[in-house]
Amino acid sequence: MSMWLHQSGDALRLAARRLIASPVNTLLSVLAIGVALALPAGGQMLLANALQLARNSTPAPQISLFLDLDADKRAIRDIDGRLKNHPGVKAYRLIPREDTLARMKANEGLADVIEALPKNPFPDAFTVLPADDRPEAMEQLAAELGKLSKVAHAQLDSDWARRMAALLKIGRTGVLLMALLLGVGLIAITFNIIRLQVTTHRAEIELSRLLGATDAFIRRPFHYFGVLLGLAGGIVAWMIVAGATWWLRGPISELAQLYSLEFSLRPLALVDSIALLAVAAALGGIGASLSLSKHLRDD
Repeated sequence: MSMWLHQSGDALRLAARRLIASPVNTLLSVLAIGVALALPAGGQMLLANALQLARNSTPAPQISLFLDLDADKRAIRDIDGRLKNHPGVKAYRLIPREDTLARMKANEGLADVIEALPKNPFPDAFTVLPADDRPEAMEQLAAELGKLSKVAHAQLDSDWARRMAALLKIGRTGVLLMALLLGVGLIAITFNIIRLQVTTHRAEIELSRLLGATDAFIRRPFHYFGVLLGLAGGIVAWMIVAGATWWLRGPISELAQLYSLEFSLRPLALVDSIALLAVAAALGGIGASLSLSKHLRDD
C-alpha cells in the first residue's frame, strides 16, 4: 500500500510538472474546459435563483379545511392538536366563522345579503401550509386531512405547485442536456490532449517498458494529467460563474426593487460547487483513460 501511495505521489508530481512545462497550451486547454463547464454550472445557478424568486414572490399553496357547521370547540381543539403534531404540516391558522362573517359584511356588495340571512352560514376553517410543496405530497396531505372528524371539505389549490414543478423539470432537463453535451466535448478535449502527451513522451514510454515498467505505472502520470486538467477547468468554470454572479447582482437587485421584490442573486451553492469540481475531474480522467486505452494499445 505504501509503495502504491509513493508511486501515485510521484505520478501526480510528474503530471503537475508536465502541465507547468507547457503554460500556454495548458492555459488555453483549461480555459476551453472552463468555458464549456461554466455554461451548465451557470444554468444551474440561474435555475436555483429563479426557483427561489418564484417561491418568494408567489403565495405558497395552502390547504383549506372547512369544518362542519355543527363543529364545536372540542372538535376544533382536537383538529388543532392533530395539525400541531403532524410532520407534514409546516404551519397552520384557525379562521373562526365569526371573522369570516365580519369580513364578508365589510364587502359592500355582500353586506345586505349577509344581513338578511337568519344565521351565520360560514364554517370554521383552518389554513394549512404543507412542509413539502411537491404537488403529489400536498394532494396526499389534503386527502389525509380531509378524513379528520368534523372536516367537511379539504380544498387544495395545487395549480401553482404543478406549474412550478413543470417549469423546474424543464429547467433541470435543459441544464442536464447541456451538461451532457458539453461533458462529451470536455472528454474529447482531454482525449486529444493526452494523445499529444503520449506522442510527445513516446521515447520515455518505450524506455520505461524496456526497464520492465507495467502498463499501470506508465498510464498513471497521464491519467493524473487528465484529472488535474479537468479539475483546473472546473475551478476556472467556478470562477467564471462567481464573476458573472457578482457582475449581475447589482443590476438584478435594482430590477427587483422596481417590482418591490426582495431578491439578491445568490452564487452557486456549496453542494453544486463541489459537484462541479468532482465532475470536471472525473470527465478529465475519463477522457485520459479512453485516450490511453487507444494509443498505448496501438503502440
